[in-house]
Amino acid sequence: MATYTELNKDLTDEQQQVKKEAHKFAVEVLRPASIELDKRSPEDVIAKGSVHWDVFRKAYELGYHKATLPEALGGADMSPLARHIYTEELAWGSADFAISIGVTAFPFSFAAMSGNPDIMRDVVMPFVNDREAKYIGCWAITEPDHGSDTLMVGTEQFKQPETASDLEARLDGDEWVINGQKSAWVVNGTIATHALAFLGIDRSRGQTGGGVALIPLNLPGVTKGKPLDKMGQRALNQGEIFFEDVRIPKPYMLVEPGGYSYVIDTVLAGANAFMGAAFTGVARAAFEEALAYTRKRVQGGKPICEHQAVQLKLFDMFTKVEAARALSRAALVYNTTTTPPATQYSQASKVFCTQTAFEVASDALQLFGGYGLTKEMLVEKLFRDARAALIEDGTNEVMSLSGARKIIDSY
Repeated sequence: MATYTELNKDLTDEQQQVKKEAHKFAVEVLRPASIELDKRSPEDVIAKGSVHWDVFRKAYELGYHKATLPEALGGADMSPLARHIYTEELAWGSADFAISIGVTAFPFSFAAMSGNPDIMRDVVMPFVNDREAKYIGCWAITEPDHGSDTLMVGTEQFKQPETASDLEARLDGDEWVINGQKSAWVVNGTIATHALAFLGIDRSRGQTGGGVALIPLNLPGVTKGKPLDKMGQRALNQGEIFFEDVRIPKPYMLVEPGGYSYVIDTVLAGANAFMGAAFTGVARAAFEEALAYTRKRVQGGKPICEHQAVQLKLFDMFTKVEAARALSRAALVYNTTTTPPATQYSQASKVFCTQTAFEVASDALQLFGGYGLTKEMLVEKLFRDARAALIEDGTNEVMSLSGARKIIDSY
């Protein structure tokens, strides 16, 4: 089936090649695996011999695991626009794997910015050279009592002691000692080898007193919970991590309170822009499934796409997908090339595109009728996957409030 019309007539050869290769990977690897794993228990998803590990190995062989690293370290030399295209295509195939593969580089790309030679030798370069998915990262920020509130940079709540992370670090000589818990929503939580942990150092300052630590998860005192059993995005491993008197070298604390607010704002700008791009892909996938189905499903003696009520719905879905792509591309390109980022645009992208994905998937399911409710149909999975996006990476309500604060203060 023909895909969408590319409205940007100035795509470079490199950008067109990225689109072609990423789509091929999504069609041949990501979508079939995500459909298969959707039917399995969380334990079976990550069991030895699972297709989950085939996907990871193939992604690492292609270098997708280090796509966000600097080119000097083997990262992909992708333009911001190419990065959006790449993300949309991967999530078109599988939102769950797109998120998982995207997050796995997080601790390593962050650590690479430190320039510390020991960290580069012991952590970053083994990841860069990995072709078997032996090194997997996670972003450990959400906690049982702290979720979206950890992302409300610039608000009064962000400074209040009550919002400080429960995972806490204290300096003891040349080591940081870490105690506390991260919740079951940590992406790659039970399969990760390294965590980029956002934690509290000076809890009296609320979130502004936070820090960011690189934590190898094979250290004494680290334990993991069981993988989370979720409604959607079931190929995306998530699970809790516990830290009891875990000791890391002093340089492994990559960010201390003085720079925390800037870092979390920058990270949020990137993460929300990624979500906008990814769920543009999910919305597109749902629309394409609906369009294909309405062309072949006959009611009243003709394909249902020839009924005006269906045509109105298809056009509304089409418009939403195109609007999502336009906004998410603009936000990602701008905030990838601008310091400091205009985070409110990434937040607008995340909120709009995830809501669009949910609405388009819901409309697609409606067009399938009763068949849309069956597990055999991809559209049923897309609906569940899209629903999760309204909550992950900051709930849409909280991201809207945080974005509104920035607009009021800076517009």
